[in-house]
Amino acid sequence: LRLGADGAQGDDTSKLKTLVSEWVNHKFKPDHPINPDDKHSHGFTNDACGRLLCPAENDWNDPVIRAGIRDRSEGYIVTDLSFPAFLYNKYTANPDDLGYKAVFMSPSSAKDIKGDVARKSSAGVKVKKHVAQIIKMRKVTPCSTTYIACQVRFTLSSVTSWRSINGDFDYTVAQKTVHMFALF
Repeated sequence: LRLGADGAQGDDTSKLKTLVSEWVNHKFKPDHPINPDDKHSHGFTNDACGRLLCPAENDWNDPVIRAGIRDRSEGYIVTDLSFPAFLYNKYTANPDDLGYKAVFMSPSSAKDIKGDVARKSSAGVKVKKHVAQIIKMRKVTPCSTTYIACQVRFTLSSVTSWRSINGDFDYTVAQKTVHMFALF
């Protein structure tokens, strides 16, 4: 069971790495575009990723804060209790969010590309379903919000392989914290 879950998580990460890179490069136009295949171009060293990973209570545009986070100075260490800016859009979950579309529907739906829709067989039966249909997910839930938040955070980071604890950031604690706030 764990092997299957790990495989699904890897598939979701793979879907998001290109889509998130394209989104960041298009939306924020960084001086050094992020490469979906080179995690070393992600994380706090990249201004666009850093802006999105920066705790929402801090202003990434402030050079003191930016340097403090990059240097991991006291008072600026980003932990699992730091809610990254990418989580916030008027403090509500957005069901049209890129991450949701990519993971629970299809990567092309996140790009608004036609053609990755369920087709019908000659008998009129749908032959292709997206993940949300397969798992009968009809609405955004605290669990799905938490899952996407962790997936996007990993995608934006410079870490090359998934692990529960990444330096000062513990994904297990972050998952519980985001889930708790998503319930409200």
